[in-house]
Amino acid sequence: MYEWKKVEEFIKYSIKGITPSYVDKSTIMVLNQKCIRDNTIDFSFARYTDDTKTISKNKIIQVGDILFNSTGQGTAGRCAFVDKIPSDVQLISDSHILLLRCGSYYEAKCLNYALFSFEKEIQSFMDGSTGQGELDKTRLFNIQVRIPSELKEQQKIAKILSTLDAKIELNNRINKELEAMAKTLYDYWFVQFDFPHANNKPYKSSGGKMVYNEELKREIPEGWEVKSLGKYAEIKRGDLITEKDTLEGHIKVVAAGINYSYLHSKFNREKNTITISGSGANAGHINFWREPIFASDCTAIRGKNDIDTIMVLHHLYLLQDYIYSQAKGSAQPHVYPEDIKQLHYAIPSESLMDKYKKLILPTNEKIAINQQQSQHLIQLRDFLLPMLMNGQVSVA
Repeated sequence: MYEWKKVEEFIKYSIKGITPSYVDKSTIMVLNQKCIRDNTIDFSFARYTDDTKTISKNKIIQVGDILFNSTGQGTAGRCAFVDKIPSDVQLISDSHILLLRCGSYYEAKCLNYALFSFEKEIQSFMDGSTGQGELDKTRLFNIQVRIPSELKEQQKIAKILSTLDAKIELNNRINKELEAMAKTLYDYWFVQFDFPHANNKPYKSSGGKMVYNEELKREIPEGWEVKSLGKYAEIKRGDLITEKDTLEGHIKVVAAGINYSYLHSKFNREKNTITISGSGANAGHINFWREPIFASDCTAIRGKNDIDTIMVLHHLYLLQDYIYSQAKGSAQPHVYPEDIKQLHYAIPSESLMDKYKKLILPTNEKIAINQQQSQHLIQLRDFLLPMLMNGQVSVA
């Protein structure tokens, strides 16, 4: 049996987090706005506090709670269900997150999915005249949702949606590990210069000859060439397009943000393209796309082939802080293609590049496959979600 209820009828308890003082490490982990995205909690953005005086017992997050971003343009309205808590820590949130607690675990999980199904609408429930804005809690609590009243049906819905989410999370975790392995190999071979050399011994550690390079202000292996990136890779600004000018499609438009901005019907850059955000608060942010994209307010970078592009990507990652510092303009910071073209880059021998290619390209392709599968699973979950919540389809 399904029934309509206001959100406030499900909520037994609600409270905002604290404004803590932070420390490098503690047994108290603090979640913030960045931690909540796509109905999941990313603990990598969490911080720590030892400020126990301001933490009351009712502010400690429990498994089964729902967390809601309550402030911020573009972030307010995001929600996530607390399915697990890292071991050996108490979990709390800062004052930008609203904690909601229901009467039971599965009821809370279904309510969370129901709220997530119209996240965009909730994001319009903003008040306040500042750019930050705040979620209107009264409007949130007056939303009517329809979920099954019987525990057995709640469990069925939670199980099928959680199974999809678990597979998406697994793909993301595998990709993080693959990317970490690729970074480690790049650092070992092309930063520490201990790539396999004669008799597979590490080059620099076993006495390989190093020569000082004036452009890079450091020693590099003998025989390596140094060029400006503008002479080694294609570096061009994207084609500016606004959301109202896009056509319905599934191509991501990459502009000035950390992630893509909206979708379009066509692409202007092929897969395996590097982008650097062009303007605003995130000017200089580096991203890598293993699918065709429409490059807009950003600089797009491609080497002459995929392995050259991946090499340039890892080199740019090492320079991320420097690229951020190149943002020009007080009102609206910008990073331009010319800023990137002037960076210097050490080019290894072709034989070493071939060895690296054989190891890295299969890894890159595996990551791309996992990303594509996750996108399909997200589309399936988002298609099923409102119908399961409304009783239009049922789980056998």
